[in-house]
Amino acid sequence: MSLLEHLDELRSRLFKAALSFVLAFGACSAFSKPILRLLLAPVQDQLPAGESLAFIRLTEPLMVYLKASAVVALFVAAPFVLYQFWEFVSPGLYGHERRWVLPFLLFGSAFFVGGGVFSYLMVVPVAAAWLVNLGGGFQNTITIDEAFGFVSRLVIGMGVVFELPILIFFLARVGLVTPAFLMRHLRIVIVVISVVSAILTPPDPLSMILMAAPMIGLYLLGVGIAWMSVRKRT
Repeated sequence: MSLLEHLDELRSRLFKAALSFVLAFGACSAFSKPILRLLLAPVQDQLPAGESLAFIRLTEPLMVYLKASAVVALFVAAPFVLYQFWEFVSPGLYGHERRWVLPFLLFGSAFFVGGGVFSYLMVVPVAAAWLVNLGGGFQNTITIDEAFGFVSRLVIGMGVVFELPILIFFLARVGLVTPAFLMRHLRIVIVVISVVSAILTPPDPLSMILMAAPMIGLYLLGVGIAWMSVRKRT
């Protein structure tokens, strides 16, 4: 394929991925209110008794409902988006490598959703409780937009982070990296992970640590999987 043909193929795959997201978004919009309540629950539960989240702009609830639907739609559409990605890169793979499509979709989707669920159940409540307690003694005026931004960044960020073992495995399988190479650069990886965690999380050290620690663990897990894969192949 020529460069223009590759670009045309990329455009087609991006359009199909976007279409799957739009369809998922339309379906999730019908349940936007319970979705938003569910997403905000980890923050709401940390507030003192009798206090609740607020909004200060007339259009704020509408925009947050739309954002909540979009976040859930992203997880719902993940298998379809990953499939379009696979279809774009698969022509560059060997015949036996193209048969990995089902494991790629299954584990890729499961790790993405699993990362979001892990963040929702473990990271968000701990970080929210710490931040709320830090502001104890002051009047609470946390808005629904602020709380949703806090939750969505951690949930989506952790979902992406959980894809790390899948990425490392496939890079090792196609020979772009080796387990030895990955371990030699572990210090650099830790620095990069710390920077990425600081960018993805709210500006507090606990949230950064809660994201960086699993990232390092997932990186080492990916190296271990890659090592077993390469060893089995040899």
